[in-house]
Amino acid sequence: MAAQIIDGKVVSADVKSRVKKAVDELKDVGVQPCLATVLVGDDPASATYVGSKQKDAKEVGIVTRDHRLAASFKQNELVELVQLLNNDPAVHGILVQLPLPKHINEFAIINTLSPLKDVDGLTPYNAGMLQNGMALLKPCTPSGVMELLDYYKIDVSGMDAVIVNRSNLVGKPLAFMLLEKNATVTVCHSRTKDLDEKLRNADLVVTAVGNRQRFTLTADMIKEGAVVIDVGTARLNGKLAGDADFDSVREKASWITPVPGGVGLMTRAMLLKNTVSAASIAKEMSQ
Repeated sequence: MAAQIIDGKVVSADVKSRVKKAVDELKDVGVQPCLATVLVGDDPASATYVGSKQKDAKEVGIVTRDHRLAASFKQNELVELVQLLNNDPAVHGILVQLPLPKHINEFAIINTLSPLKDVDGLTPYNAGMLQNGMALLKPCTPSGVMELLDYYKIDVSGMDAVIVNRSNLVGKPLAFMLLEKNATVTVCHSRTKDLDEKLRNADLVVTAVGNRQRFTLTADMIKEGAVVIDVGTARLNGKLAGDADFDSVREKASWITPVPGGVGLMTRAMLLKNTVSAASIAKEMSQ
């Protein structure tokens, strides 16, 4: 039997509905949730991402402040802007679109963000809190993966989970989130030995490579009945595709996320959830 589809459209709509309700409740007590976006340079993909995030915010009643800066914008100037946004009580969430131009140190900028406004969950403070199971704002993509698993009541407790990604955005935070749910987690990457063997032993496979020339997850690489979460995005014959050879993998897996229509939608939805959470935290702290 073909795998059941884990539908990001359905789950993201559910998250957005809850966020809209929370936004309305905050507005009723005089709090207007606000997300500030910062884009440095003119990378078309980054501009598209920021535009879609602003559109999503508008749909649920979150106002946005758009900061589009020239590629020549200096690091110290960007630090000053982030500090201004940190100190602005009307701004609840700050999103600095990555990657930044090469002359700007990304870690320095992320480290400047207030942890209470860090809606990407990337500051060292929030990363440390996540490791201790106490994070208030968590990275959006792994949070979206967990939301999908929860919605479809896929219990990862006791599962052997393999993540093919070790980034701060996906692999590392997701490993901690799965550990919290009592999965046994292996994090794999470009230097991993016997990757195929590790994948074939996994009950849950999360792949986030995003380069089909370097890595394609095929049916012979998973075991019968595995859960497959595809976070990768790539272009294949002019169309958007994930890491998995979807049609063949679906015949062997028990559950699978499509690309598009899967984790990507959840990443956007969780940004909205984090923004409204940040607004709620700010309200509680002001009382």
